[in-house]
Parts: sequence; structure tokens; C-alpha cells
Amino acid sequence: MEKNNLINWLFKTNAVRICPENKPFWYTSSKIGPYYINTHFLYGSEEKANSLLKVIDVCKENKMDCSEIILELAHKNFETDEIYRGLITTMCEYIKSNIDIDDIEYISGGERRDWFFSLIIADILKIPHITIFKDLTAVLYKDGISSEIADLGGANVLHIADIITEASSYVRAWIPAVDKLKGNLKYSLVVIDRLQGGTEKLKDAGVDSHALMNVDKGLFDGALSGGHISSEQYGLLMKYLDNPTGTMKEFLINNPEFLENSLNADSKTAERARICIEADIYGLK
Repeated sequence: MEKNNLINWLFKTNAVRICPENKPFWYTSSKIGPYYINTHFLYGSEEKANSLLKVIDVCKENKMDCSEIILELAHKNFETDEIYRGLITTMCEYIKSNIDIDDIEYISGGERRDWFFSLIIADILKIPHITIFKDLTAVLYKDGISSEIADLGGANVLHIADIITEASSYVRAWIPAVDKLKGNLKYSLVVIDRLQGGTEKLKDAGVDSHALMNVDKGLFDGALSGGHISSEQYGLLMKYLDNPTGTMKEFLINNPEFLENSLNADSKTAERARICIEADIYGLK
């Protein structure tokens, strides 16, 4: 795979954003960091991705219809959006080259963002799709028809997701959902692996984990040479990759007003800042 293509797509769609100087992003964990990833923006843009999410939020209420609706929209976008088409084609080629396709009887994807990728890939590769919902129920989508599914008879499943961090969604939902159907979630493919322990957790669960791109030096080397980030941003990213907690602790010590400003920001930011301070995540007390 041409890694530079993927790096360009990630930055062109804002799927990866690097913070401006002295303005790190807040994460849901109430930690801070210099980059933010929204892999689903690879649908073509933030606007396109949010538009599909809105459709998903409505159509997932009717579990038997939603796979077809999402797939139809994904196909239309595939025809017209060069970045999305490039990504999906790359993922299909990756599967053919790195995973024994004859060993995969089903492809699964979990609510909601996995469906941006899993349904259309299953359709292109002509493999039945298991559409998994957050309540651990699932629907089989095969040859354009949705049906109930009870027993996969030990069949091997490839789960396709947008991103893996600590694999919490896999452990909490996707693996148990496939287990419940008497299937074997044997493989996982994500667009991005944040290298935060998820792959190891999947390995422990017996899942062979694959990613098109890791969040590592290679990603940011490509971003720097492609002109997507400045040398100052690159320097901060390298420090952060080497020592995330220490780097952000140093930032907070040098910029004490950051936490105060965050406490006075919008409610979501304020809540994250409050938890960060109360839990003393960065050992500032």
C-alpha cells in the first residue's frame, strides 16, 4: 500500500488534526494530547461523514432495513469520492494480500462508524455481513437481504473497524456479540491503530489484528515531508509519542492558564478539565 496516499487522505479530510501551539486537544479520557483522530472523515470530509452518521442514527432504529440503506449511500459515495474510493480499494487489497480470504466466512462491523467501511468492503468482496448493534444484537446482510441470525456454526469472522485504541469496544461488544452467535472473531482490520494496547488485548482474545496505519513516527514523518505539519508540531509529536504523560505534564506546568481556561470553556471541556484536576491525572498536586 502507498502509505503516503493514506497520510495525504488523513490530513486532507481532517481525519487527523494536529493542535495549534499551546492548544492541545481534550480527549474523552480527560487527558490532553497534540493530535485528534476522526477516521470516519475519510468518507470524504467532516460534512459528508456527519451527514451519514445522521442517517445511521435514524435508520438503526429499524435493524432489518439499516444495512441496505447505509450500503446504498456508501456505494454512491464510492462512485463519486476519490478519497473514499481509494481507501476502500486499499482496504480490500490489504485483506486479499494479508489475510487468507478463503478463511473468512463473514465480515462484521459494529454500530456506528465501523459501518462506513465494513458493509461496502463485504459487498465488494462478496462476503456476507454481520451488522452488530451496541445492544449486542446482530443482523445478517447477504445478497441484498437482511435476516435474523442465530448460529454461525463456528465460522470465522473478520471484523472491520475505523480505529483501535485500547480495544474496549471489541472486548465489551463485538467479540461477545460474535461469540453469542457461535462464531469465531478471528481477524480484525482497522484503518488506524493508535498503538495504545488494543492489538495486545486482541491477541490475548485470540484475534489476529491488522491496521493500515499506526499512529507512530512513520505517520508524522510522512506528514512533515508532505507539508501537512510544521517542524514545531513535529517536535511536540515526537516528544508526546515518547512520553505522553510527561510531555503533557510539562505543558501544564509551563501553561497553568490552560486548565483554568478549560474550566471556563464549554460544558464538555469543563467537565474533562474538572475530572483531570480531581483525579490528578498528571500528578500536579
